[in-house]
Order: sequence, then C-alpha cells, then structure tokens
Amino acid sequence: MHPYASDIPSRNIIPRLSNLSPSEFSSSWTNKPFILTDPVKEWPAYREWSLQYLFKKFGQIEFRAEAVDWPLNTYMDYMNCNEDESPLYLFDRSFVEKMSLTVGEGLGSHYWMPNCFGEDLFATLGSQRPNSRWLILGPERSGSSFHKDPNATSAWNAVLRGSKYWIMFPTLPSHPPPPGVYVSDDQSEVTSPLSIAEWLLEFHQEARRTPGCMEGICDQGEVLHVPSGWWHLVVNLTASLAITQNFVPEAHFCEVLKFLKDKPKQVSGFRSEIENPYMAFVQKMLEFHPELLKNTLYEIENIDKGKKRKWNQVVGGREGDEAGRVGFSFGFEDVDYDDDTP
Repeated sequence: MHPYASDIPSRNIIPRLSNLSPSEFSSSWTNKPFILTDPVKEWPAYREWSLQYLFKKFGQIEFRAEAVDWPLNTYMDYMNCNEDESPLYLFDRSFVEKMSLTVGEGLGSHYWMPNCFGEDLFATLGSQRPNSRWLILGPERSGSSFHKDPNATSAWNAVLRGSKYWIMFPTLPSHPPPPGVYVSDDQSEVTSPLSIAEWLLEFHQEARRTPGCMEGICDQGEVLHVPSGWWHLVVNLTASLAITQNFVPEAHFCEVLKFLKDKPKQVSGFRSEIENPYMAFVQKMLEFHPELLKNTLYEIENIDKGKKRKWNQVVGGREGDEAGRVGFSFGFEDVDYDDDTP
C-alpha cells in the first residue's frame, strides 16, 4: 500500500497543524480536512493502549468485526496471520461500555473529543443520540471503501497506533463522485465494484488528477478531521488502532437538520423507538439552543422556497397551463433533490 501513499501532489496534501482553537476551527476549517498533531498525545489512552495491553486486558471481550463478533484475542490472532486482500476490519460501536471507559476531560478519563471541534450538537439528544463513536482495529491493507459519514455529520479519527492513508473528495454540484464510485439518483445507495486494493490499482492515478482530491497520512498520535459530506477512503498502512466519533458542529447544523427532515429513509444509527429523529432533534435544540434553531429553520425554509421557485420555473417552461398544474401535484415535501448535501 505504501507506493499509493507516497509522492502526494502538493495540491492534494491535507494540511497538517499542531492544533486549532475552537474559534479558528469554526471560522476557517469546518469545511476542510486537516490533521492535528498534538491533541491526541495528551490522552491517557494514547500513552497506555498498546496492542499488547489491549490483548491482555480485554482479550476475552467480544468486539464486532464487520458481520461477526469475535473475542479480541481471536481477532488479534487473525490480524497477525491473515493474508487476505481485504482483511476483516474491527469496527465496534459499544467499546466504551465493554471496556468501562471514562470519556471527557477530567480525573480518570481515557480520552476526550479534541477541544477545537467545540460543542457537538448531537450531544443535546443525550441517550437518544444515534451511534456516534467506534473503536477501529485492523491489520495492514484493511480499511473502509469510499463513503460519506451518516446523517450529514462531521467526524474526527484519532490514530493511537499505526498509520492510515486517506484520500478524500468534497461533495459539490460541480464535482462528480470519486472515480470508480457509483451513486443512485437519491444518493441512498453507493456502490464500488472493486476492493480497496483493486480500486487503488485501477483508479488511484485518475483520482489524484481529479479536482478536489485531498490525500494524507495520519500517523500515530494524530487526528484527522472529516468535514460533513466529504467522500473518503481509508486504508491501514500498518496494523492500526484508532477511535473515531461523528459530531455536529454549529457550522453544519443546517445540513444535518435538513438531512433528518428531507431524507428519513437514509437516516441511520437511531434506536428503533426514536420514530422521528428530526423532531427529536428539533425538540432538544429548542430546549438548549432556541435561537440557533430558530435561525436554522428560517434558513431551511428559504432554501426550500428557492428550490420550489426553481422547480416552478422548470415546470412553467412546459407548454400550456395544464403542464404547470400537473407539476404542482407532485408535492414538494416528497421531492428528493439531488444537490442536497447529505
């Protein structure tokens, strides 16, 4: 994998910074990938969690590796012996509970969200929030094929051991999906007929030449920011251990709320008893951030009105008033607009 992660064109390099303040992040970096080199090194988890430490302390605990649950010692035996082209990737959403971890700055904490990202607005949901954090472990060559993070959230991915290669693309009306990636009209289905290794062999050079492409290596003790709506593929260059979390910064509250409202069939991660995630989020934001909610709902209303006007202009271009009347019968609440940022 290393040849694909080397000689990155200068225009593609993901910026590397020591750290950012919350104000610097919110004013300049919410829509850009970047790597921070300092914050993770303050975590006790970074100092303590070698693979040998995890094996000894949590070896009998089962973790999810794609579609199977394996004791950690069984998975680590697999890591050390496999020769698979696309190895199984441990990706466990319940690791905090399984490992009895303490999260958040304070005495006895194991790790916390880097401060620059500010408040995570999904935290207002409390126990109702969707799945948001994962422990990630995998051998060299394991990783994730191209995808966007769920519910239009942003994410951070902190590498505790090993190193990861990232290649990323923004979602913009002027930018198609990454080479070799095929998306349904409503963006609900993403397919790539190739494994990560095959994609790198077949499409990597083309991807590097594609406008918007960003690449970088996130090394041990560093954290990478994934902005809302960005396509990304990640592959482990060595055996790697990481923690990742999805979050909602204020700058992307509108995109997340609109996604929950307009694309309920694509919303994921909420427990089944949360029948209407959009309304659940609205109610909590009304309680904790009423002014932000008011302004954002007004912004969404203006966006929807603009799209309705655009639709009416298209329908109005047809011959005769009857065509216009037929257009109104579709019902704008049910239209799935392709240029929404998911």
